[in-house]
Amino acid sequence: MPPVLSIKNLTKTYASGLCALKNINLAIDKGEIFALLGPNGAGKTTLISIVCGIVTASEGQVLAGGHDIVSGYRAARSMIGLVPQELATDTFETVWATVTLSRGLFGRRRDPGYVEKVLRDLSLWDKRNDRIMTLSGGMKRRVMIAKALAHEPEILFLDEPTAGVDVELRRDMWTMVRGLRERGVTIILTTHYIEEAEEMADRIGVISKGELILVEDKATLMKKLGKKQLTLQLLEPMGAIPAGLSRWPLALRSEGHELEYSFDAGGDRGDIPALLRTMGELGIGYKDLNTRQSSLEDIFVSLVSERAGHAGGAEARS
Repeated sequence: MPPVLSIKNLTKTYASGLCALKNINLAIDKGEIFALLGPNGAGKTTLISIVCGIVTASEGQVLAGGHDIVSGYRAARSMIGLVPQELATDTFETVWATVTLSRGLFGRRRDPGYVEKVLRDLSLWDKRNDRIMTLSGGMKRRVMIAKALAHEPEILFLDEPTAGVDVELRRDMWTMVRGLRERGVTIILTTHYIEEAEEMADRIGVISKGELILVEDKATLMKKLGKKQLTLQLLEPMGAIPAGLSRWPLALRSEGHELEYSFDAGGDRGDIPALLRTMGELGIGYKDLNTRQSSLEDIFVSLVSERAGHAGGAEARS
């Protein structure tokens, strides 16, 4: 089955000379939840804006459901829903009116039952007759999501959807996202809440300085790049790691009060009992131990930092 979204050789250079995107290639399958991560200014919103027809690409091609977003704009755009970062709603309209209008703008026939379901799913039904200007920021965010879903899109973009919203909305939203995925809707999200991507996404893409530096299945990424750390709280502080422990990659922390052992998350843990036995033989006691596994945030930070270091090295050499 061809991907529901295909991005080929996409580049965006602004008149100022700023290259916001550099040769992006990405294919996303139907029903997938894809998380696009990157620091501020990395190009996430530019990429979404091009796919949604808000910004024009300098080079490259985007197909949504097989429709070119330029030559087949109307068909492509009807497949896409967008929840932007910024709140932009018709403040004097009621919730019901603005969501119903959004459905009509994409040529969908009136369907009060569907609009009611969307509003109920987002806990907006009781607010359906309220003017948007009277709503709280969290409720306005819910309205933006309802507007994006009004025309039953097959591809839904969520650009920092839970930034600055309450915990209840975040919980409701991820319940809704899971339900949409079960119905075959493809979800592409950008988020600063990396724990959400870690929980929800099937695949992760990392973008930095306009370049897509990694696209990987989440589980594979965690296994490949994740690390585990065993931390031993010592009975007596240690000034240096003895030669008898040199076979293990160890580090002293907390002024010698902690001994830290790092190993691959997917690797063999058989060395840990051997380490503990050797410590006993050397008379090194410990009062507690704990393990910690790298989070997606750790991996993301290391990837972006490594990329920045390579770029800095290249600039220094040029």
